[in-house]
Amino acid sequence: MPNSPDTLGSAVRTVSGLTLLSRVAGLARDLILVRIFGNTAVGSAFAAAFTIPNLFRRLFGEGALSAAFLPEYADALHNDDADATESRHHPTEAARFASATLALLTGATAALTVLIELGLLGVLVFAHGDGTRALSLHLIMVTLPFMPLVCVAALFGGMLQTHGSFAPTASAPLILNAFLIAGGLWHFAAGAQSVTTSYVLAVAAVAAGIAQVAWSFFALPRDAHLTRTFAGSGARLRRMLRRFGPVVIGLGTLQLNSLFDMLIAMWPNWVGPTVAGFDYPLATDSNAVLFFSQRLYQFPLGVFGIAVATAVFPLLAKTARQADAFLGTLRRGVRLSLFIGLPASAGLALVHGDLVRVLFGGGSSGFDSSGDARAAAVLLGYSAAVWAYSLNHVLTRAFYARGDTRTPTKVAVAAVALNLVLNVVLIWPLAEAGLAWSTAICAITQCLALAFLLRRRLGGPVLDRTAARALVRTIAATLGMGGAVALLLFLWPEPGSWGARAGRLGASCGLGIAVYAALTATAPESRWLLTRPSR
Repeated sequence: MPNSPDTLGSAVRTVSGLTLLSRVAGLARDLILVRIFGNTAVGSAFAAAFTIPNLFRRLFGEGALSAAFLPEYADALHNDDADATESRHHPTEAARFASATLALLTGATAALTVLIELGLLGVLVFAHGDGTRALSLHLIMVTLPFMPLVCVAALFGGMLQTHGSFAPTASAPLILNAFLIAGGLWHFAAGAQSVTTSYVLAVAAVAAGIAQVAWSFFALPRDAHLTRTFAGSGARLRRMLRRFGPVVIGLGTLQLNSLFDMLIAMWPNWVGPTVAGFDYPLATDSNAVLFFSQRLYQFPLGVFGIAVATAVFPLLAKTARQADAFLGTLRRGVRLSLFIGLPASAGLALVHGDLVRVLFGGGSSGFDSSGDARAAAVLLGYSAAVWAYSLNHVLTRAFYARGDTRTPTKVAVAAVALNLVLNVVLIWPLAEAGLAWSTAICAITQCLALAFLLRRRLGGPVLDRTAARALVRTIAATLGMGGAVALLLFLWPEPGSWGARAGRLGASCGLGIAVYAALTATAPESRWLLTRPSR
């Protein structure tokens, strides 16, 4: 059965497995970057430059572009299958639509890149400022061409996913990580200054974007054609574009909130140490603390949370006209998201201090003691809602699969507005951690609103009795796992050395995984993730 639980589990395994490799490589990359930059103003400048084009990767590669493009492309493929009389020498409807989208996307993102580059150049020429701001703007200008490249790669990824091929897109981030790791290793081999290395890494990111486009293009299957003929694609393009704007907001809430977090954190670098005559509560290194802390909660989110949403969306799109099948697929996606997201949230909250100090600590090589403490506080705030970040992707895609872009967009706009208000309030008592808690509160609020509205749209609960019982089992297993880890941490004295802290972290993680696996060994979700679908 193409939409069976085993099929969804198989797709999740494929995406999760390759994403895990990518995230491990990404973690290695971040550990190298922490050793190069630490919590410094240069680290904040590089983080800002890397965040802006990377925002487009998350929006398009993991969200908006695929969500707007994929339903139309899937429908065009369905029409092509129904009309098998077309010759291979005549471009199919799906090929024409994909090619028209590629041409439009390339032109629009290239033009946007040029406009932003000119704007930044104007700021550098006419605005006066110190070297910190100039460095940040220069790095943004160097990394910005990564944006159109990653958008094209994301389009190819949407085509591959519709054809049932998840591996090439899930493995593409490995290319970026490899390029950045190579640049980081060059820094240590050459004994370069951190400023010089920041430019080298910016160029490496753009080179990786070129490689990702080539990788995704050559991975396209034979029946995923591209053509120079766009005839008859106008109606589909207009529908896709009508979806695209709302989808950017609806699926990109977490990314947009992260962008606003970065803008607020960079105030001391771009504007100054005061606001309206008051000392600003953040420092020039705040964005580095925020950026590297975000990488830690994004690890389980990217490996599992985004993987579930990526795998479930094509199945939702294919069953959009079949109410029972659609609802069944959605419930499996929700159950898998919570099955993975709840223990991830609990585990990160329990080990947040040890995790930051083991990975980022190191005095002259890495974060100083102040940076460690601030990063740990930030990670604790983000960890509270890993399950909600994951579930929001699934729920939002359920609306999009049925052609409803307005509802999640309205919810997302409200969530972004709430986040901005909470940001400017919470940074005063909590510093950088206030940005993290604001993001978590907004994600949970958005999740509850989407679930309530989706129930009304579908005429049935997102969680039926079976799913509700499964959720209770997941919560019980999470509490059991959390209790075991909390007891271990209570009995293990505060470590006095890096090695002892690493040992406590490893023991905590190992115990948590073992206990949760044992408590959920007979759960259906475990079988979905571990069983191969029958052919």
